[in-house]
Amino acid sequence: MRGGIVLILALAMSLAHALPKADHVLVSKTRKTLSLLHGETVLATFPVAFGANPQGHKQQEGDERTPEGSYRLDFKKADSGYYRAIHISYPNAADLAQARARGVSPGGFVMIHGQRNGFGWASFITQRLNWTNGCIALRNEDMAVVWEAVEPGTPIEIRP
Repeated sequence: MRGGIVLILALAMSLAHALPKADHVLVSKTRKTLSLLHGETVLATFPVAFGANPQGHKQQEGDERTPEGSYRLDFKKADSGYYRAIHISYPNAADLAQARARGVSPGGFVMIHGQRNGFGWASFITQRLNWTNGCIALRNEDMAVVWEAVEPGTPIEIRP
């Protein structure tokens, strides 16, 4: 049994290196999925969890919503409190202007990430819930694939 688990993990890691680089990431909040695309070809699709208040576009810091719209994956953070993290360029200029007009902070530091460090084993539970503060969470093994498939600068579209 243990050898089978090691084989599955090795296969998952080799698949992460086998994918071509994604040139676009598409997230559907309705479907609770993140898809890696190269042109019109879907390279892989993964189930995700969102902020604890997933309906609607992020309006301000602390609202536990995941933003909606077009952004960029602008940097990778290997030393995150979660299994790897890729920063989403929220807030953009429109988000900043809307927050200023309401007199609130738009928030920030929205990421795609895996499970909280040390809790990857619990993803079979956590991924059934919307548990983040507005980030997009994946199982660690799925995050490993995303990490390898995207480079800083990759566009991401987050749809309702």
